[in-house]
Amino acid sequence: MHITLRQWQVFVGVADAGTTAAAGEQLALSQSATSAALNELETQLPAPLFDRIGRRLVLNAQGRALLGPARALLVGATELEAMAGIGGEAGAGGPPLHLRIGASTTIGNYLLPARVASLLAGNPLAQVDLRIGNSADVVAAVQRLEVDLGLIEGPCHDSGLQVLPWQRDALVIVAAAGAPQGPAPDLAALAAARWLLREPGSGTREAVEQALLPHLHHFGRSMQLGSTEAIKQAAAAGLGVACLSRHAVADLVALGTLRILDTPLPPLSRQLWVVRHPGKQVPPALAALLALPPDAFAHA
Repeated sequence: MHITLRQWQVFVGVADAGTTAAAGEQLALSQSATSAALNELETQLPAPLFDRIGRRLVLNAQGRALLGPARALLVGATELEAMAGIGGEAGAGGPPLHLRIGASTTIGNYLLPARVASLLAGNPLAQVDLRIGNSADVVAAVQRLEVDLGLIEGPCHDSGLQVLPWQRDALVIVAAAGAPQGPAPDLAALAAARWLLREPGSGTREAVEQALLPHLHHFGRSMQLGSTEAIKQAAAAGLGVACLSRHAVADLVALGTLRILDTPLPPLSRQLWVVRHPGKQVPPALAALLALPPDAFAHA
């Protein structure tokens, strides 16, 4: 068997793009060269990797089984080149530190900036790429080996990934500071309020439902918004109440446009999680950045 890295790269590219033409554009190859590389790969394997449906190539069971290891192989080759200094400056003592982190919105916007600033203060040549999206987006980036680690605000339901608890995050109920205060709302009043919620797939949405629905049983009314920042501004404008990370609302609470409600609910919090692809090595600097023990994933 003489399968090349290029053939595996084409396989992964076609799996992501769905056609040899689209994969060729991403890989800077002609469609004919892409098709030839894929055909050469499949002829060396005991079974095809794709089902041909019209012009599209859809992964079959064999292809799905090999996609993850193929991604890991390509990432490992890239990391090996970096360790060897290929493409770096001779005598520079190795390439500069480059960390790629995926984070859901609250973590990326409010918890990581101070940590990254501390890292860069001690290592000004380091590069940190921070990809922020909802938890489903982050898990997908981890699956595709596009980031070194993912940090999410809700449970990970995808198999094949290593998941560890990171830290807990306190949740608070907030409303506009100018809203009539009156007595503390009871559970019935909270259930009847208009709740400002994130979209399905967001870790914040899932955490809020898990924290509140056992007590409120339902949301009488709701409004869906696409970001934590949008929810904060909507709450400050008096459009409803929200359950958000204490870190996320600290700025508007300090400015006096939001207030934390006193409610009969017990103290609320959620677990934040670290997600890793088993084929991806975690740089020691990243483990230190997140205060993870060096052997955190040894038995995950």
